[in-house]
Amino acid sequence: MLRYWTAGESHGPALVALVDGFPAGLTVDTAVIDAELRRRQGGYGRGGRQRIETDTVTFLSGLWKGVTLGSPLALEVINKDAKLERLEEVERPRPGHVDLAGAVKHLGGVRAVLERASARETAARVAAGALARQLLAVFGIEVAGWVTELGGVSLGDRAGTLPELRAIRDSSAIYSLHPERDVELTTLIDRVGKEGDTLGGVVEVRVDGLPIGLGTHAQWDRKLDGRLAQAVMAVQAIKGVEIGMGFEAARRRGSEVHDPIHYDAAARGGPQLGFTRPTNNAGGLEAGITNGQPLVVRAAMKPIATLRKPLESVNLLSKQPEEAAYERSDVCAVSACSVIIESVVAFEVAAALVDKFGGDSVTEMRGRWDLYHELARVR
Repeated sequence: MLRYWTAGESHGPALVALVDGFPAGLTVDTAVIDAELRRRQGGYGRGGRQRIETDTVTFLSGLWKGVTLGSPLALEVINKDAKLERLEEVERPRPGHVDLAGAVKHLGGVRAVLERASARETAARVAAGALARQLLAVFGIEVAGWVTELGGVSLGDRAGTLPELRAIRDSSAIYSLHPERDVELTTLIDRVGKEGDTLGGVVEVRVDGLPIGLGTHAQWDRKLDGRLAQAVMAVQAIKGVEIGMGFEAARRRGSEVHDPIHYDAAARGGPQLGFTRPTNNAGGLEAGITNGQPLVVRAAMKPIATLRKPLESVNLLSKQPEEAAYERSDVCAVSACSVIIESVVAFEVAAALVDKFGGDSVTEMRGRWDLYHELARVR
């Protein structure tokens, strides 16, 4: 089983991801991980914290001469803005944040929970996801994400291969597939920021090159769509997840939703075994199993809860009405969210790949990959 945990606080010494079950024999490129960490810090609308941190990854265990050993991997991202011991308690909880519920739950203060609940923790998840993407690349599986909606403005998709779409996304200040609309969106972010408010949006992740057969129908907690939904929903500020057509499928007839199945003998040598679909409304998943089509996952991110123009709150000591506290924050982090969702999706897909093809070594996995497709073609 491929899995990971994270540790660390927003203003503590470092963030750590502990990855267990990663196969031996993969040469790791730390520059790829560092590039994803930089992307997470970017995107228009980010706050001052991103000018302080210059995130890079250090491997504390699990590598020898840059190659995975098959033992647990510990990935560390140092916090330059480490000042937890000097920070004061927060007495006025912020609506929409963990402050009130967390303080009551733990019978303590707000600082104790907000530091761990902070989205700064996602730097560790991006590091783990960028590592997992390197395993997926061995099997020709590609992952990319982008912003499809920001502040209520719909941007939509664009046709193209993932390398083509990734190049377009990387030319956009907000990580969308429509850089020609950047000025419109950055102007909106600036205006909302001056008003002391924040913006949310919707991000989409696509995974190409998936074989038929990752995941399972056999048990509810092992279905790949369920595992993906949990991983995505567990990202800070995410309030909705959909796969493929998602909620729109509930508004359509079955004939408008389900994807017809065709067969192209000339393409039977690929990972889809020659089976094709004219549409992909299912988003690459049926009954918890990949069907050979691109995996498409979307996530809805609410506006950040920390507002420069605070909402009404209550002082936890006096119980008197006061404005909520303000902690340094972003106006809009939807661009960064697309990087984070891309990372957690990549990790869950890699975990499903390990489940299907074994996780002791990359060499064994490739042998099982080849054998599986050989058997599937002659069945």
